[in-house]
Amino acid sequence: MGKQSTKTSKTTYGNTTTSNPYATAKTDNSGTVANFQPGSALESIYNFVNSNMNSLLDEYLNPNLTSTANQAKLKAYSNTLENTSRNNLENSIINSLSKRNMIRSSQASDLYKNLASQNAVSLDNYITDLLSTAQDQSASMINNLLQMYMKGYDVLSNMSDKSLNTSSGNATKTISGNDDPLLEALRSLANKRGF
Repeated sequence: MGKQSTKTSKTTYGNTTTSNPYATAKTDNSGTVANFQPGSALESIYNFVNSNMNSLLDEYLNPNLTSTANQAKLKAYSNTLENTSRNNLENSIINSLSKRNMIRSSQASDLYKNLASQNAVSLDNYITDLLSTAQDQSASMINNLLQMYMKGYDVLSNMSDKSLNTSSGNATKTISGNDDPLLEALRSLANKRGF
């Protein structure tokens, strides 16, 4: 039996860059690297999720009134409650009774105290509702952000696939080495005889 063939093959990928407005992928012999386009929406989402997920999860697990959104909602509700209830009390009850001299100042003071007490109960109820819905709102926000985040991953994965496929199509294959000596002798004989 003759010697075994010592041929080797080497594939050289063509350098390829594939891009769209959101991502770029580059392929060469070292592999494929995909990145978001700088300043793109997907890059912004990727960076935001990576740098804020811990605080978002904390807000989900421990809803509180110190978040910017909850502070704004609480302030708006509190101002509306105070202004509306005070105006209703003064315009509907106190002013009409005082025009007829049917109310004393001590009675008006009692009405204001009752109003303050009712407003405190309303505010407590609102805070309870606000905290119970804050967790649902945080979960919804996290879900939306992760969906957009994974969309970015899909875009990068597709860009990598396209770049690699294009580069594979542009690849060159080189075969080097020696054939079996008996096979080489037969080729040489065939060349001498014109085959």
